[in-house]
Amino acid sequence: MKEFLVELTARVPEGTDQAEVDRRRAAEAVRAKELAAEGHLFRLWRPVGEDRVIGVWRADDEAELREKVLGSLPLWPWATAVITALQPHPNDPDLTG
Repeated sequence: MKEFLVELTARVPEGTDQAEVDRRRAAEAVRAKELAAEGHLFRLWRPVGEDRVIGVWRADDEAELREKVLGSLPLWPWATAVITALQPHPNDPDLTG
């Protein structure tokens, strides 16, 4: 699988019922655990003081990442994503150690 750096920002549509927001957020946590177990979600961070989430995700290609992986997240319809394909660096400590 290829690796991708993904920056996600979810914006709840104005007027959305709080119960729907809570339901989707709970379902998002469950789906994230499933994607991690499947090897698609590798790491996840939230920058201090920001609403966006930054993660390293894995998929066969960007189309699969968008459609089948990220597209399966309950908050995806409310999200914008910046996706950057990654490749190993020869000085990566994980590769040189």
